[in-house]
Amino acid sequence: MTSRPDIPTNLARDAMAFVLAGGRGSRLKELTDKRAKPAVYFGGKARIIDFALSNTVNSGIRRIGVATQYKAHSLIRHLQRGWNFFRAERREMLDILPASQRVDEGQWYLGTADAVTQNIDIIEGYAPAYMVILAGDHVYKQDYEPMLRQHVETGADVTVGCIEVSRAEATGFGVMAVDATGRITDFVEKPADPPEMPGRPGICLASMGIYVFDTRFLVDLLRADQADPASSHDFGKDLIPALVKGGKAVAHPFSQSCIMTGSERAPYWRDVGTIDAFWQANVDLTDFEPELDLYDTTWPIWTYAEQTPPAKFIHDEEGRRGSAVSSMVSGGCIISGASVTRSLLFTGVRANSWSELSGAVVLPYAEIGRHARLRDVVIDRGVKIPAGLVVGEDEDDDARRFRRTEGGVCLITQPMIDRLGG
Repeated sequence: MTSRPDIPTNLARDAMAFVLAGGRGSRLKELTDKRAKPAVYFGGKARIIDFALSNTVNSGIRRIGVATQYKAHSLIRHLQRGWNFFRAERREMLDILPASQRVDEGQWYLGTADAVTQNIDIIEGYAPAYMVILAGDHVYKQDYEPMLRQHVETGADVTVGCIEVSRAEATGFGVMAVDATGRITDFVEKPADPPEMPGRPGICLASMGIYVFDTRFLVDLLRADQADPASSHDFGKDLIPALVKGGKAVAHPFSQSCIMTGSERAPYWRDVGTIDAFWQANVDLTDFEPELDLYDTTWPIWTYAEQTPPAKFIHDEEGRRGSAVSSMVSGGCIISGASVTRSLLFTGVRANSWSELSGAVVLPYAEIGRHARLRDVVIDRGVKIPAGLVVGEDEDDDARRFRRTEGGVCLITQPMIDRLGG
């Protein structure tokens, strides 16, 4: 595709991002009992939503709306603390948009499209030329400027961000059939027989839940959808399939705008929507060359940075040596005579003497008691692991006491620990 000289060089400056961050993420089980999925911790110090927001800011989009709904307090508090650097006098903003019955006193957000519809007046007040609709619960690094440019150059009604997946994986996604020009000819949700890419047997194009629209077109589309009693008011279920049939929908391959530093084997995008996927994506960060590079200073992942002292490792005697191997240890952690292997410790974790952690994802301010042995676990924020607790060595015992997944990972929360003494 050749660049047209009549198109501005920075389309992101004229765009607004609308981040859909209202979902619970029920497959994360007890991890989302107190917080929405976008507010779940990831990568040692960030939250999942920080990836979509960082992509937005790094792409040059400085007007952002974040729609919240399910148990939004921790998410809103995080946005207020970590994303409060926008300056209105520079036409920058981040608006937090809770479901507040702004259209109908008996109506919360009914679907992803309805969340945008209920905030049309706010969008129109900022008068962006383009809207970038994003999911707030995926982990990836992407520059949205190439996607905006493709949208304008092709004259699409909607441009859909797509990722290549295997045919087996595609059954869990919204999947697109495309022609040789990239135009979407069919869109099916979680198909049993997913369509393959032209000339790419075994490979399918799955929707990332990222859409680009001209703002005026989107507003008209949303108002028509709002008036349709048969609609579920959802982008993936209603609006996108309708545009595929009656408009011009174009696919944007993630590979054309993914941010990579050179050491990655493939474009990185993860839906960390299950305990197994969440654990795996976090533990993968401890690899020698992880598939997601968090150390890339040219595309930083912004977040709320707590003021903490450096991590500390103490005791140096046989059997009681504070050590961490192939692990990530965040600020404020104290590894006091404990052994940590292939684990990721978030801010303020305490691991006491003679304890052993292997394949552990430990969320902030948890404390590991003496002589505890924990393997392949996710430990929720603030959990106090009692001395001598053993997890990861007896499947039946683990399943009886904790949330044990099909992949053998145990989720441990404080109520589960409290029940042990009952």
